Amino acid sequence: MSWKTLITARTFEKVGKSALDLLRENDCEAVIPPRFGPWTETEIIRELDGIDAVLCSPDVYSRTVIRSSNAAGLKIISRWGVGYDSIDVPAASEAGIVVAYTPGMLDEAVADYTFALLLSLARPIGIADQTLKAGRWQPRWGIDVFGKTLGIIGYGRIGRAVARRARGFDMRLLINDLADTPSPQEPKVEFTSLPRLLEESDIVTLHASLTSDNRGMMDETAFRRMKSGAFFINTARGGHVDETALIRALSEGWIRGAAVDVFSEEPLPPRHPLLSAPNLILTPHQAPNAIETGELISLTAAQAIVDLKHGKAPQTVLNPEVLRSAALRTPIDSQAT
Repeated sequence: MSWKTLITARTFEKVGKSALDLLRENDCEAVIPPRFGPWTETEIIRELDGIDAVLCSPDVYSRTVIRSSNAAGLKIISRWGVGYDSIDVPAASEAGIVVAYTPGMLDEAVADYTFALLLSLARPIGIADQTLKAGRWQPRWGIDVFGKTLGIIGYGRIGRAVARRARGFDMRLLINDLADTPSPQEPKVEFTSLPRLLEESDIVTLHASLTSDNRGMMDETAFRRMKSGAFFINTARGGHVDETALIRALSEGWIRGAAVDVFSEEPLPPRHPLLSAPNLILTPHQAPNAIETGELISLTAAQAIVDLKHGKAPQTVLNPEVLRSAALRTPIDSQAT
């Protein structure tokens, strides 16, 4: 029996061809709407009628969505990417819906992008490009990156990938994470409190998962702790940052500059105050958008759907307990490989 698969991940416009081929070869009918995500609850519920699987962006799969009558046939939510804070995973488990994601595959791409933002802040390449193209020869001064102190908030896979790049610049690394000790193989790494990290770092980069405990962690108090000459980078989640406080920090000179790729509301609305904040680089949540990485993630997210359709447990399941649950909406063949 064919599975109707709703695809809302915007990345499929550029890197989804092989994944679409995989789905179609395995009798999955791809349903591609006129607009890609992220979607609101209302938008998702409207489109879920008759859908067996979704391959989604950071759409809001809340308890309300999951319990809606239109979601009665939904068997798997396959997330393009690693973040799943927009999905109510316990509600999905209760309903017998498998939640899959693609952990570890974005690490190097996001770390590359973070360092690109770091270098663009330190040496104002973008501004120099714009002024020269506007007919003005105005060489810009920046700061050295070599030997500076980099504060990394969140030391999971992406945070560690950023640290590896920073060692090439002989940077001192201050880390704040749930863990409190580095591995013996990691030179120049010092775990410390968040206040000390903010006070001593020349550049602060955020790579923590978003939880109820750290939502809004970068607030006015945090930005005021930073050096006046420091830079702030966020390629993690917009919910970590009080955007009003960030705008004040830039406008009033509490910090030197910032680069932000993620926002509390995406897409960022026109005329949002961040768009007019000074000394701020803004990009549209594109840190993971490396073509080779994107193609691999698209295939992996599609493979999770194909595996479940054929009675096989997907390899990257967020809620493995659901595979043993009586509520599971599609049977798993224990002999499937």
